[in-house]
Amino acid sequence: MSSNDAWRPAAEPVAPAGPAAAVERTFRAEQGAVLATLIRHLGDFQLAEDAVQDAFAAALAAWSEDGIPANPGAWITVTARRKAIDRLRRERAIADRAARLAELARLDAQEHRPEHGADEGGEVVDDRLRLIFTCCHPALAMPARVALTLKTLGGLSTGEIARAFLVSETTMAQRLVRAKRKIAEAGIPYRVPSGAALPGRLEGVLSVVYLIFNEGYGAAEGDRLVRGELCGEAIRLGRLLAALMPEDAEVRGLLALMLLHDARRDARLDADGRYVPLDRQDRSRWDRGRIREGLGTLDAAMALRRPGPYQLQAAIAALHVEAPRAEQTDWARIAGLYLALGRLSPSPVIEVNRAVALARAAGPSAGLEVLAPLLDDSRLARYQPLHAAHAELLRQVGDREGAARAYQHALSLTGNAVERAELERRLAELGE
Repeated sequence: MSSNDAWRPAAEPVAPAGPAAAVERTFRAEQGAVLATLIRHLGDFQLAEDAVQDAFAAALAAWSEDGIPANPGAWITVTARRKAIDRLRRERAIADRAARLAELARLDAQEHRPEHGADEGGEVVDDRLRLIFTCCHPALAMPARVALTLKTLGGLSTGEIARAFLVSETTMAQRLVRAKRKIAEAGIPYRVPSGAALPGRLEGVLSVVYLIFNEGYGAAEGDRLVRGELCGEAIRLGRLLAALMPEDAEVRGLLALMLLHDARRDARLDADGRYVPLDRQDRSRWDRGRIREGLGTLDAAMALRRPGPYQLQAAIAALHVEAPRAEQTDWARIAGLYLALGRLSPSPVIEVNRAVALARAAGPSAGLEVLAPLLDDSRLARYQPLHAAHAELLRQVGDREGAARAYQHALSLTGNAVERAELERRLAELGE
């Protein structure tokens, strides 16, 4: 999570009533689960995606006429299954007609069966967890694994995923197409691996869960900065992974990291919907239950004595939530942890975070010294937090003109309305 966490307010607006709003809420809450279940039945990503899209289109018309069903998720699941059956019946000229007919028979038989099955050893596995491991198969390149799971499980747009990867939308669309083709051509199995294969597959899975959480915690586009359903889904998946691999320290470290960040969610906007910086948040509004769970999970991870990047990030988050007041935050220790994190997992984004922490610990000039080479790093050309942090540090050293230019650059890179309003407010302050 970026140290520009303060740029990412989190609050869920009051949901409007009506069929269209119900379809939108159901899509956010159920799309990943429905798609994962349908892929398990069909073994065909594209057919499943098309059927789910058909179901949500049908919902908009049916719910407007007949009313919103008592269980919208179940309605979508049944309708998506039937839409898939309809699509299979229409494909009369395809070469593998016999195989498709057998597939159709299996799909019809699912109408009254449970939605979750067992993998090897009889262990019941959540469909979404199974889908993550399928998308994260070693036959796929790491970026493709993460992107495909974000697309199928999180329901994120191609543009949102492209921002997470700091690549163009066209590049990401091509990556997704190639990933789905690779799964089909390689016959990648739809299951959670067991035994010795499981740990080796975990790195990509953890990256997926973390990026889902990040997109939920700081939405790249739209009118709200937090998509709470994605934060909740990532934490749910983190708990599933922790239950599946209780002796893996990094699984617990990631879960702790997400819990500690999510605990601050309610304090990140004021009553008028404006962003509240981390150092001005009302800490009494932080979720103490989440904090206790997060700290306990981090302790359990560290007790395993196998440190890793997620545990280091969770330790940074812990220093924030354990400070009674903002001015008591141990920024020097946080900067040191970012330095250790950068050595363990080199990344220009980590360097941006270290610069911000170092500026708090040793003054803005120290932070600007770390930021200077990053401004020429092509990987960060469209990374808005870099330019927002640069603007803030320039403001602190008295370079108002430079700060204004950096804020304007940051504004050109944001697609989120709340984030834009905050950047505009800070830019306006420079002219007062």
